[in-house]
Amino acid sequence: MILNHIWGLYAHPKTEWHTIDSNHESFSYSLVHLALIALIPPVCAYFSTTLIGWNLGYSNTTNTMLTHESALAMAVGMYFTLIIGVFALAYMMFWMAKTFGANPSFSHTIELASYTATPLFMTGFAMFYPEPIFLMAVGLAGVAYSVYLLYSGIPIIMHIPEERGFIYSSSVVTVGLVLLVCIMVGSVIVWSVGFGPVYTH
Repeated sequence: MILNHIWGLYAHPKTEWHTIDSNHESFSYSLVHLALIALIPPVCAYFSTTLIGWNLGYSNTTNTMLTHESALAMAVGMYFTLIIGVFALAYMMFWMAKTFGANPSFSHTIELASYTATPLFMTGFAMFYPEPIFLMAVGLAGVAYSVYLLYSGIPIIMHIPEERGFIYSSSVVTVGLVLLVCIMVGSVIVWSVGFGPVYTH
């Protein structure tokens, strides 16, 4: 069943990681999970920016909204960026594994990366209440829980001691931060060449 581990990762994460480890899903299952869960932020962002509007703090109008065409283009770009980001993180986990005494398949690392990213992606629902402070708080909570899932999941999925898993997880977090910076820089470059948001007013 697609998405069947999400509740367990919130209610009892370590137990659920053991369940995932004892019943590894196929590579295609992980891809379907990732494809579905990665829809949340772009779909919510699309409806939020076209139907609700955002108060960006520098306009006298109540809310600032994007045109449907601009919002759709940005949502599609966000979706594929999220997918590529998770794949890049999974590849780095796979590439670094032997350094820490682990020998996972790429299917296992994409599974780990997909489930780890799930809380962060689910914070996309917060966009239906587009207040910057609220979004920042929810986003930080999502990041914090995703990092917790990573630290608790790597020793279990990779079958390594917790001490080594801590160092492994810290390396993965560092790679994740580098990926985030790359995405932000890429977004600025794309916007600067004429693909930025188009507002309705």
